[in-house]
Amino acid sequence: MLVLFNDVTCLAVVPVFVNAGAALLPAIIAAIASVASLLFRPKMLWRACRAKPGIAAVTVFAIVAMSGAIAWWMQPPVTGAPRRKAMAVSTQPFGQHVDWAAQAVEWMREGKLAATEPPALPAGKSAAVAATIFGGGPLRNSYAGDGSPLALTPAWEFPAAGSAAADELEGAMFLSSPAVTDNVVYSGSCLLDVRGNYGTLFCLDAKTGTPRWIASSYKDSAGKEFDFKGFFSSPALSADGNYLVIGQGLHDDENCDLICINAKTGRLHWRVKTPLHIECSPAIDGDLAVAGAGAIEVGDAHKAKGHSGLVIAVKISTGEKLWEHKVVDPESSPVIADGVVYIGSGFNGNSVIALRTDTDEELKTQGLERVVWQTPTPHPATGAVTLADDLVLIGCGNGDYVFGDPHPDGAVIALDRKTGKPRWQVPMPDGVLGKIAVYDGRAIVPVRNGEVVAIDLRDSGKVLWRQQISPKAVLAGAAFTGKFVYAVSQDGYLVVLDAADGRFLEKHYLNATGKPGEMGLCVSSPTVAGGRIFVGSETGGLRCLQGKEIKP
Repeated sequence: MLVLFNDVTCLAVVPVFVNAGAALLPAIIAAIASVASLLFRPKMLWRACRAKPGIAAVTVFAIVAMSGAIAWWMQPPVTGAPRRKAMAVSTQPFGQHVDWAAQAVEWMREGKLAATEPPALPAGKSAAVAATIFGGGPLRNSYAGDGSPLALTPAWEFPAAGSAAADELEGAMFLSSPAVTDNVVYSGSCLLDVRGNYGTLFCLDAKTGTPRWIASSYKDSAGKEFDFKGFFSSPALSADGNYLVIGQGLHDDENCDLICINAKTGRLHWRVKTPLHIECSPAIDGDLAVAGAGAIEVGDAHKAKGHSGLVIAVKISTGEKLWEHKVVDPESSPVIADGVVYIGSGFNGNSVIALRTDTDEELKTQGLERVVWQTPTPHPATGAVTLADDLVLIGCGNGDYVFGDPHPDGAVIALDRKTGKPRWQVPMPDGVLGKIAVYDGRAIVPVRNGEVVAIDLRDSGKVLWRQQISPKAVLAGAAFTGKFVYAVSQDGYLVVLDAADGRFLEKHYLNATGKPGEMGLCVSSPTVAGGRIFVGSETGGLRCLQGKEIKP
């Protein structure tokens, strides 16, 4: 759960909650401070006034309250204008001329551009080639191969300083974890202002950071334009690379969509509405996408406001909702294997659940129930599910993304994949909110107390080493190449550790110079691909670092 601010003090405290789905903060609306700070950002003030003419009256009231002497008027908004100036879809590198004919020929030659809408995925419960999900795959190690770089230096950042994207994404948070495949990077951002939150999706060249497309809005069947809501969810890519599936909305949001984007063009393929928000990252298997819509909790007891949560399954090729199943607060990012989806249940659920992916009609014909098994956990299970051979791994804890519990406690739990019976459990000194990354029988665990812990899966989770990387929390899951561990602390540092013993090798600051992450929103998990590191930040955009392998 997060409270999101803009990167300058231009917003009131706004309750926004992320993947942990944890505690609910009181809504604190400091309108006077918000409007006063907006005066120093005319662009955002103009957007606000265009979207809601009533904001002009609020502005007058606030200024009078502060100074007692100022009153001013704003013109009414343009009829039918979007709430926020939309970047829509653009495939032209900012500030550069593109020969589109030559570019299209080149993309088609490389197989990166389809002449028509991509075809449906192969039928069946398992894709011939694995899809790219949060963390890369079921092991969640965020490693796509091609080396473990050290001696890291900046390669590029998005948005680039002075670009049109930098102007449009000013103040955006990059909470989503990037997906990297075929020299392309996909990710999303979240921008908050006094009217709500807004999201942008983008596709970048992995080598240069040059945008291939950027999308911040979509049009409905009547041609009316709508902005995307903010993205915490990380993108998942179909096995054929044609479709990107991602959830939208933050923890206070209702009526948010699971959306599917044409990965080649950035255009909306379909959207499926839910009564809540989707902060988890979808799982994909063949033509099937599954995601959980988490609850909105109220008060210290985390009582659900309205709907308690549900899991939905959608056919990627058509956008048809195949089924839904009620699960309490499924903020956990699921994973699918052999026709079963595994997902955690968070506050007031405290469990891990295995669900069959068959349609309701197929289950009825076979005489089967949706639930294969459900196993209780000692704390809310809000982290991503990791599959390692016959083990289902998940972290849990009594803290959340905003507050630590006065008596912190957490655990890593290993369950039998077929039966759900506990195999072993490793206690942790605080909550485990980020994904658990696995490589060659070892697992890297992020802990809310600022530690990174390595455990041996072959020896019932025996602790191999533990390293305190920050006095602040570690909320994001690490990238693990088998040789090195790349972990991010909430105060904005990327740390490289030796996987053998956990010793420090390097440390790099991710946030923008002069713009520290005041709210600790560095929650994007790094991805290692092609000898580079890709990671989002609170104020520094999406970062790419390059290096070379050297003997530690």
